[in-house]
Amino acid sequence: MAKWLNGNLSMHHIYISALLVECNHFGGIPTDIDSFRRTQYLQGDEILKLTEGTIGGYLDVFKQHAFDVVPLAGIAATACPGGLVQDSAYLQIKANLIDGLTAALKADRLDGVLLALHGSAASESLCDLEGDLLQAVRQVVGEDIPIVATLDLHAHITPQMIEHSDVLVAWETYPHRDAHETGMRGAQAIVDILRGDLKPTMSMGLAPVLVGAINGTTDGNGPFAMTMHRAKQLEARPEVYSTSAFLVHPYLDAPQMGGGGLVVTNDDQELADQLARELAEFYWEQRFLLEPELFEVDNAIQFGLANDGPIVIVETADCCGGGAAGDSVQLLPALMALGPDVSSVLPVVDRAAATKCHQAGEGSILTLEIGHQHDPKWGDPIRVEAEVLRLTDGRFTYSGGIWDRCEGNMGPAAVVRVEGVLVCLASFPTYEWCGEQYPALGIDVKQAKFIVAKNPMNYRMAFEHCSQVFMVLDTRGPTPATCRHLPYSQAVRPAFPWDPELDSPVRVIH
Repeated sequence: MAKWLNGNLSMHHIYISALLVECNHFGGIPTDIDSFRRTQYLQGDEILKLTEGTIGGYLDVFKQHAFDVVPLAGIAATACPGGLVQDSAYLQIKANLIDGLTAALKADRLDGVLLALHGSAASESLCDLEGDLLQAVRQVVGEDIPIVATLDLHAHITPQMIEHSDVLVAWETYPHRDAHETGMRGAQAIVDILRGDLKPTMSMGLAPVLVGAINGTTDGNGPFAMTMHRAKQLEARPEVYSTSAFLVHPYLDAPQMGGGGLVVTNDDQELADQLARELAEFYWEQRFLLEPELFEVDNAIQFGLANDGPIVIVETADCCGGGAAGDSVQLLPALMALGPDVSSVLPVVDRAAATKCHQAGEGSILTLEIGHQHDPKWGDPIRVEAEVLRLTDGRFTYSGGIWDRCEGNMGPAAVVRVEGVLVCLASFPTYEWCGEQYPALGIDVKQAKFIVAKNPMNYRMAFEHCSQVFMVLDTRGPTPATCRHLPYSQAVRPAFPWDPELDSPVRVIH
């Protein structure tokens, strides 16, 4: 497999591509090709200009070795999480990737494949895009060329993904801060395989636990942090090459989902199976701690009014970062009822309302139908009298995380006042990282009594500078804090939280 020259690796040709999107079967706006173009859609040499993120990590490692990724870089397609990827969009991305791969193989310029994937992508026709893509790549390159993929730690690991890859490695932090480092780990795996130092054997231990991400941080000593810590401790063993822990994205409707641990050993399948099972069993033991404490809307508001300072209300059920449309206005009536003297800020994705505001202009007062326009199954629009305070193009820059220094694009956006509520209207959903959207719209959240956040994790680092009170709501939507009431149609049962006392629930795939 490897090419040698005077005891060192000679020039190797590595094909790199990316398909990074997290999808939701229960709601959200369909992910079309424009969803990728608004975020990241690069081809060929454009990819080689990346310095941050997973691909930036790949390239940093390859600079240290005799590796060539020119002109074999394929396609990098990234989109904000959303509804299912349209078949036409996936087929276009897949065709571009496979065409470039085939050309590289025919030119005898292909020694390895490195893919930046998410692990929880789904299309209108397929619920395992990563497995389908890895299988297609394997069919082109055959069994002798190594395939390595990097994943989000919310990936849904399937037998198809395990079968058609040599090594899978996942991000180790949530909130996500280590995409670049994980890219370096993935690239190093390719180097080690081609150098002959690694003959990977891989196994995934899976426990049937479907929970939201409220208690899924890798910081501190929480239940998932302890699972991650247990996994990384195993890497101290010389026969263990890599470990990953997974808190599966539960808003897919796919059979046999769960979280747990993945282990890559050096030519020891039995050990990989054993350790993967142990990690999954440990993860299963954390199941009760992974379910969050939840509050009803009225209780959260009354608690906030009785306490000084800003209060962060977390409506995770409408999380764009989990694939929801971001168009919920379930909280708006309760916040409006507090009157004009109690200030609140609320983000809503509503393209039609934002367009009307831009047409009317700043200072206008108009009647708007706000909310539930993009994903109407979760509620009804609310008619309000709104004053248009501010209009922007909706562009902002991320500071940190997986899209550090990348541009976010809400599309034409507006801030309107409805009673005491500043409603921030966006045309398109965007990932919430560190609260960049609010200041981009001219909002100082420290002036608000109630700050609405629609993310199950990043709200802490976004708003801890102005509040230490975070209340997670039990509201309806496609990304709820608990999965108990989601209408799964696939064979996800038996599983926690519905079946909390199962005997030997863990299974191993390799």
